[in-house]
Amino acid sequence: MNTEQFKDMLAAKGIALSPQAISQYEAYYSLLVEWNEKMNLTAITDKPEVYLKHFYDSITAAFYFDFNQPLHICDVGAGAGFPSLPIKIAFPELKITIVDSLNKRIGFLEHLTKELGLEHVQLVHDRAETFGQKKEHREKYDVVTARAVARLSVLSELCLPLVKIGGTFVAMKGASAKEELDAGKKALTILGGSLEQSHTFKLPEEESERNILIIKKEKATPKKYPRKPGTPNKTPIE
Repeated sequence: MNTEQFKDMLAAKGIALSPQAISQYEAYYSLLVEWNEKMNLTAITDKPEVYLKHFYDSITAAFYFDFNQPLHICDVGAGAGFPSLPIKIAFPELKITIVDSLNKRIGFLEHLTKELGLEHVQLVHDRAETFGQKKEHREKYDVVTARAVARLSVLSELCLPLVKIGGTFVAMKGASAKEELDAGKKALTILGGSLEQSHTFKLPEEESERNILIIKKEKATPKKYPRKPGTPNKTPIE
């Protein structure tokens, strides 16, 4: 996917990118490749693939959820900034908080957001489990996003405690989404969430399956969740 195709395919979905946004994606790509030589940010460095599998794939969440409104979003385990920063470039009014457990990645994101001139982006070096127990973050976000972080039963425990009641957890999943949903139903209920919508589509060109799960936060998450770092992964709520 070249830059022109990227722009045209988003325009076809009603997402018009400004010239500034296009130049920000270009700079994002350059910095990603440059920093990737020093530290492991991504296995994908070929430009058309980065545009398809990182930038476009991140923005597909906006095909099914309206980001064109004043929202504070928390992105859990964003790694090199996906999906929140490609979404932020397309919808610059958004406020973003990224939490990631690796300080080196936070260093990259600090440099990236400064170089791209992105405002209202907060970067936090922390484990999602401890972050979700902090008063200033717990149940404070309109939307929480996560892409390729963990299976849904684990991911729900990391993300739902951060979503305010009435807010939304947007989980971006691959082909295993249905099995993960079946295994994660109990976790969703316990943590105060319920599946509102599930959208399945194929990523253009490579035709791999993608799923966007829109999960509504209906009631408060019990105080014991998230449990201690590592526990959700070792013993998921199932």
